[in-house]
Amino acid sequence: MNVDVAKNLHEVIGNLPKGVELVAISKYHPCEYIEAAYAEGQRRFGESHEQELKQKVEQLPKDIQWHFIGHLQTNKVKYIAPYISMIEAVDSLKLLKEINKQAAKHDRVIKVLLELHIAEEETKYGLTIEDCRALLEEGTWRELEHVKICGLMMMASNTDNQKQIAAEFDTAKQFFDEIKNQYFSKEKDFKECSWGMSHDYKIAVEHGSTMVRVGTTIFGPRVY
Repeated sequence: MNVDVAKNLHEVIGNLPKGVELVAISKYHPCEYIEAAYAEGQRRFGESHEQELKQKVEQLPKDIQWHFIGHLQTNKVKYIAPYISMIEAVDSLKLLKEINKQAAKHDRVIKVLLELHIAEEETKYGLTIEDCRALLEEGTWRELEHVKICGLMMMASNTDNQKQIAAEFDTAKQFFDEIKNQYFSKEKDFKECSWGMSHDYKIAVEHGSTMVRVGTTIFGPRVY
């Protein structure tokens, strides 16, 4: 292992204010890197491919909290429903219903985040603010007893313009505050603002993030 995972991990954690959680994005990284981070106390890891995740779940400690961070197809939900801790990228009512259905089969409640599409890039998934508002207003989500909406997730535009990145994070935080007040005021679990990655997490924590998703800075370049 030629990456100093432990050193990198502690540097990132050292940059996080109290109350901001780290999800170490381990997709495309070997189990030994995850074990190195685990040995330092890291318990939340993020994956985005169901088959890779399955192999890691089988090999690694059982108290790891796995976050699914990629675009999730409805037909893949059944594979991760037995063990996933949080699904961070819910971008439709259809997906929310499928998670509820599969979680029920395992008598589980799966935590989810609604994914917003704020960035000015077509390649990113997620609900527009208008669509997210409409989904919440429609109300079906209230009947889903095996999912718990715990907050929002988004990715800022892939740009060097820090003002633009900060503005996008601010937009997400304002929307979080709006729907927290309107729909989740009594829900103590509705608290997560998941934004900020390796290149912009320091900006994110200044603009409302409670959970950052950092991979490359900890584990080095991905091995595909």
